[in-house]
Amino acid sequence: MRGLTDAGPGPDRTHQAAIAAVAVLAAVALSVSACGTGGTGARDEGPAHADSVAGPAAATSPTPSATPQKVDPVRLVKDDPQVSAAVKRDLEPCVGDEYPVDVSYGNLTGGSADDVVVNVLTCGDAVGVGSYVYREEDGGYQNVFKAEESPVYAEIDRGDLTVTKQVYEKGDPVSNPSGETVTTYSWIAGRFIARDTHRTRYSNAVGSAGAAPAEDN
Repeated sequence: MRGLTDAGPGPDRTHQAAIAAVAVLAAVALSVSACGTGGTGARDEGPAHADSVAGPAAATSPTPSATPQKVDPVRLVKDDPQVSAAVKRDLEPCVGDEYPVDVSYGNLTGGSADDVVVNVLTCGDAVGVGSYVYREEDGGYQNVFKAEESPVYAEIDRGDLTVTKQVYEKGDPVSNPSGETVTTYSWIAGRFIARDTHRTRYSNAVGSAGAAPAEDN
């Protein structure tokens, strides 16, 4: 009887211990598998996702307006055969090595690089004596627009080129022109075409706060 009593619990405890051991091993194996799958998945998928977001941005070419390529405006003008000898002769430093030029960059002609607008001014009163637009072509810059009827000034306005010319009548001082003419040019079929001209006559009356009504074409 004692032998049967002692023998019964022995196998039961051994069987239970074996089951428990198998359960523990299964739990450990499941935990390791979960950690390996989840951890590796997060590490592999995370950077891949980051690369998929950052990759196209890094590969995308910057727009011309974002990273304009700086040029030497003085050298552009002096080396340009289309610029008059008078403008080149007067393009000298005003103070030290500072030349009387204004430069702006923008997309006027739809090219792959920014266009360059250069205004050459006088040193004393900053009157515009020449305005030029240069377009990047074949690794260099080509003159695609010039205006040398002083006083003149060119600007970029919402993708168009605007050229302002002061109008002087006899006896007008440089600081007080009688009016101005603003012409807007658009790049069409490989060249600038004037599409709008706005003329304004200033009022010379004493105490006048504004200009006379404008005449549009």
